[in-house]
Amino acid sequence: MIAADKIEQIIDRFRFLEAKMSDAAHGGDIAALGREYAELRPVVDTVTAYKDLLAQMIDTQALLKDPEMRALAEDELPELKAALAASEHAVQLALLPKDAADARPALLEIRPGTGGDEASLFAGDLLRMYQRYAENMGWRFEILEQSQTELGGIKEVVARVAGEGVFARLKYESGVHRVQRVPETESGGRIHTSAATVAVLPEAQDVDIQINPNDLRIDTMRASGSGGQHVNTTDSAVRILHIPTGLIVVSAEKSQHRNREIAMQVLKTRLFDLERQRIDGERSADRKAQVGSGDRSERIRTYNFPQGRLTDHRINLTLYSLGQVMAGDLDTIIDALQSEAQAALLAEMGA
Repeated sequence: MIAADKIEQIIDRFRFLEAKMSDAAHGGDIAALGREYAELRPVVDTVTAYKDLLAQMIDTQALLKDPEMRALAEDELPELKAALAASEHAVQLALLPKDAADARPALLEIRPGTGGDEASLFAGDLLRMYQRYAENMGWRFEILEQSQTELGGIKEVVARVAGEGVFARLKYESGVHRVQRVPETESGGRIHTSAATVAVLPEAQDVDIQINPNDLRIDTMRASGSGGQHVNTTDSAVRILHIPTGLIVVSAEKSQHRNREIAMQVLKTRLFDLERQRIDGERSADRKAQVGSGDRSERIRTYNFPQGRLTDHRINLTLYSLGQVMAGDLDTIIDALQSEAQAALLAEMGA
């Protein structure tokens, strides 16, 4: 049973926000109030539905004392009990602590792992998979930095993904992705195993990370062009070293000013991610890592092309729809990972 005082606190806060937003004198706070109001509204809707069902349950149980209404009440009770249990679970999920970064845009980084050229080609396949998923979700997908191999694979790519709930969905993709398939360059038809790493980082905001300019070494260098008339003859590439951590960021777009902006944003985001990992590590030092921990050293998923099979090793989920997944249909996997993470959090909280 959910504590009634907690429910009333949520409803009171929602009503307070409604009153504040209708008060023109507090115009300067409208943006912040609006964000909190929008976040709280679905919670209040869920809580209200639960309260309505609870009231129906009390009324129906009262009818058991009426000989004329007893039979009707007994018929309604099983359905009401099931609906109330589902509603209570929905409220528990709605009241779970939210990751403050869930609503943020994300930086998506993909790099080939073991497997040579095949790993680079697979990294390119993952990039296209995420691009299609972003398109399906109505998100904006912008490639900030990309380095390709001669065969069309990916040496490294950094992309910015923006839209509603981006990090909340993509954060489960961090880790080692393994592929099993026959490479196009394999004449003997043998199945090869290779891998690529994916990192999904919540985009840092200026208030998150303050960087001391004295901690930076910024170099400009000649960007390598694609040959012929496209060779870049200006020193446009920017390389930033964050001396305390040793983090290095390089951006090689055509505009040196734009490169500096991109490199600084990527650096801030990586530093923000390091701080989030440090805090999370302190919180979970005495317990096993749970789903969604973002441990990128783990193999999280295997893509078996000969069998059309995808396996997510964190939750033992196997799907025989690899073609649809590579075409950007990731909802089934991400929904399952979110549900598992929520269940683990509920268990941890003793709900």
